[in-house]
Amino acid sequence: MSALPSSTDVVIVGAGPVGLALAGVLASEGISLVIVDRLAEGANTSRAVVVHARTLEVLEKLNVTDQLCAQGHIVPRFTVRDRDNVLVTIRFDTLPTRYPYTLMIPQNVTEAILLGHLRELGSDVYRPYEVTELSQDADGISVAVNNSTHLQMIRAKYVVGADGMHSTVRERAGIGFIGDTYEQSFVLADVRMNWPLSDDEVTLFYSPGGLVVVSPMPGGRHRVVASMDDAPKQPSIGDVQRLLDTRGPMAKAARIDEVIWSSRFRIHHRVANRYRSGRILLAGDAAHVHSPAGGQGMNTGIQDAVVLGRILAAVVAKRTTEGQLDEYGRIRRPVAERVVAFTHRMTRLATLRNRRAQSVRNALIGMITRIPAVRRWLATELAELRYR
Repeated sequence: MSALPSSTDVVIVGAGPVGLALAGVLASEGISLVIVDRLAEGANTSRAVVVHARTLEVLEKLNVTDQLCAQGHIVPRFTVRDRDNVLVTIRFDTLPTRYPYTLMIPQNVTEAILLGHLRELGSDVYRPYEVTELSQDADGISVAVNNSTHLQMIRAKYVVGADGMHSTVRERAGIGFIGDTYEQSFVLADVRMNWPLSDDEVTLFYSPGGLVVVSPMPGGRHRVVASMDDAPKQPSIGDVQRLLDTRGPMAKAARIDEVIWSSRFRIHHRVANRYRSGRILLAGDAAHVHSPAGGQGMNTGIQDAVVLGRILAAVVAKRTTEGQLDEYGRIRRPVAERVVAFTHRMTRLATLRNRRAQSVRNALIGMITRIPAVRRWLATELAELRYR
């Protein structure tokens, strides 16, 4: 990798899917950019695995959608069960889109595809560089970056923080991050197992002990996510097996053979109180975080990136005025608020503790979702097609 340039049009902080997608849009528009990340190399774990229809649509601009679909696992249904009792099945295969399904693909693969595209356009990620200070004025913004051996300044027209929930860019810009944290922790594990149900559906199980979600992945693997009061730091085969034994299917039990990767996490629901502060803008988890229910997080962030990329490219190229940057927040912040509210309701319903409340929930879900319009609404909401 060549040395960092001393000036550029846009500095992007964070080289996850959001930063890479934004960089791809800008590079395709001929905008000079520097994208930095504090990690020495990209993470090789799966993390976010869900790519929805609307995200596949917007990524057509980057010519990566076909490659993603070729390497992912297509899932046309989302089913909610109470153990063996099916409460509702949401079908995506009737949606008005070229991609009537959910695509399951590990985040590291998504990042590799986006990075490959960026390199084809002549750009790359600078690693490991951490942004320490930002100072903006009427003519531009100065960005201090540190790679542990020396400090360097980059002069840019704009900076975009795509550096996650604990965003340095957001903090340096003085932008508030409003919301709260859920009480429960969550287990996440990628496993190989004997799974008795279909690999054509993502399944959310309600149970008295809490929720568990099982998602098929490429290569015969499965993702297991479950709520726990105090999840272990690195869940073992026994931990995950007990969750499936007590919350998953009963008639035909699952049997885990191997845990490939596991972790625990806590979830938050927060939205930045604004997406722009002068020459500084936010995207992805730096701007909004929420429950993983429905797999909305990475999708919302990538869509942020594509919208912002188009607007920012037009501003830098002087095809429009700088004031147009405010349009990005006007378009995308209400989307984040809606996604946060939707996933919060899903999470609260899934983590009810009271047995009577659980029974009422199950009965209401079964009754309401008999209405075809309700099922279509849920499918559209999950696929994020409402945000076209």
